[in-house]
Amino acid sequence: MIGLFTLKNKFLELLRDALAHRSYSRDFAYVRNEYLRTRITLICTIFLVLLPFWSLLDWIMLPSDILPYLWPARIAMAVLLGVVLLLARYARHHLPRVLLACGLLLATPAAFYALLLAVIPQGTPPLIGYSFIPYMLVVMLAIFPFTLLESSVLGLSLLVLQAFALYRSEILFTSAGIQDLWLLVALLSIAVTANYFQLALMLRLHREATHDPLTGLLNRGALMRSMTQLSTRGDTSQTALLMMDLDHFKRINDQYGHMSGDDVLRHFTRQLSQTLRPTDIASRYGGEEFMAVLVDTDLPTALELAERIRHRTETSSLQDHEGNTIRYTVSIGIAMLKPGKNFETAIREADNRLYEAKRQARNRVVAVDTP
Repeated sequence: MIGLFTLKNKFLELLRDALAHRSYSRDFAYVRNEYLRTRITLICTIFLVLLPFWSLLDWIMLPSDILPYLWPARIAMAVLLGVVLLLARYARHHLPRVLLACGLLLATPAAFYALLLAVIPQGTPPLIGYSFIPYMLVVMLAIFPFTLLESSVLGLSLLVLQAFALYRSEILFTSAGIQDLWLLVALLSIAVTANYFQLALMLRLHREATHDPLTGLLNRGALMRSMTQLSTRGDTSQTALLMMDLDHFKRINDQYGHMSGDDVLRHFTRQLSQTLRPTDIASRYGGEEFMAVLVDTDLPTALELAERIRHRTETSSLQDHEGNTIRYTVSIGIAMLKPGKNFETAIREADNRLYEAKRQARNRVVAVDTP
């Protein structure tokens, strides 16, 4: 029964991760952001290099009476691709801008094709060298680690474009037109599946590298990288650090066994996760030590959250495998990360105050240095 419950939770977690990016942690959002930016830059550069050759193809393949419409369109296409490059370059910590750049990258050749369809006479057979554009763009989707929602929106837009192309060619409702649409749907299904597997693999590898396997919290290295990213973005002007240590944890291991000790660590992780806010960052700092980074938080708010964690831990309990009740407490030291103070200095201050909480008989919160 427990195994089925675990599988169900895993399935729901994978489905949630695949559908949209709202549930992603701050550190994974940054990694995915960089991954998208790299691919946008590469593909956009390839398009810009090929643009003169496409212009030559326009001159060879298309009727001379529609060329006056297309030369300005090619120039606009080059400008838009330049905008995409700039967006990708200056969107290092801004996922909406990166997604906008992705959309523009795919929309630019699609818009050119739509313009071409609009200016040629209706009933013209599909243009050799251009009718492949929707298929090319659908295949391009597979290059990016899009969520199902993102890839579905882009894919449906390309299906509409292809339907418009078939309508202009007057073959939309023929067997050939239906066959073309089914081929595009099949390619889109493959691309969306590739998006899902690529994103799932990225998430799994990232979580294995950055999360503690026992508690599921960020490990120490990932926490340090997250703080570096926050400092780069200038988000640390009002940041509090909570350094937490479970009291007499060695005694728990000795009395109840190491498996029960692991259960205590997981139990405290649940108390911590249920108390902290969605914007806060929690980490297993090492052993029975934990750290929480409270972004955009002043000292009174940090004190209130720390007291809630301490009280919730003190009043909760769990049972070991033999039915024995285990109770434990936590000591907490608080430091503020202010302008001009680096993360390492704030950690030392929080650690010193944690030591003072231990010295004062444990199960307490210390936020100021004691003489």
